[in-house]
Amino acid sequence: MRGNIIAYHEMCRQEKTSLQRGMNFQLAGNYSVILMSIRKNSPYQDQIKDRGTVLIYEGHDEARSSKVPYPKLVDQPRVRPSGVLTQNGKFHKAAQEYKSSGRNPEVVRVYEKILKGVWSDNGFFHLVDSWIEDAGERKVFKFKLLAIENFDNNTINVNKMNKKLDRTRVIPSSVKREVWQRDGGKCVECGATDELHFDHVLPFSKGGTSMKVENIQILCARHNLMKSNKIE
Repeated sequence: MRGNIIAYHEMCRQEKTSLQRGMNFQLAGNYSVILMSIRKNSPYQDQIKDRGTVLIYEGHDEARSSKVPYPKLVDQPRVRPSGVLTQNGKFHKAAQEYKSSGRNPEVVRVYEKILKGVWSDNGFFHLVDSWIEDAGERKVFKFKLLAIENFDNNTINVNKMNKKLDRTRVIPSSVKREVWQRDGGKCVECGATDELHFDHVLPFSKGGTSMKVENIQILCARHNLMKSNKIE
């Protein structure tokens, strides 16, 4: 469910692996996983645009080593010295094949770091474009992803890909951070601190916005299920 609040170890358990990398191509066989952040001082310039329906994700740097002591001063790599594609290269290839040959768009699950130790499951996106751009002294990869409303592990819903979304359940990062701090990181109904969700006070299905702090609250799984799409 989009909007789940999740700890790092829970993410790893959910994906059945240790998420040590920010980019994980086809980690689960039929979808990929990326970790993102738009917090101040984040290492990469990720962006959420168009009211949460579009994600612009920056590729990842060369690993720091004796040969590359300053990764931020060198181009982001597409291939390793052996010729094997890096994660940048794998995502870039998938995006370009989708554009040029009709390949189904890669489905990507996005986890966003909100605060230290606090992550949000932003749901599933389609990878629809990629390019290389100048970033001062070097070149970096950029990936464009579009939010999709529904995805199950057996079906890729390509038909919804081009549907224009007037509203979205993807809540802006700044709103999530403010709500987390306002509600003290616990359910506003019972004070639970686990299995938490960002919930719309006025439900999304009834026109509720994701853009305002006043319409977002934290609920535990039990109270979120009890509330469903009711207006209280």
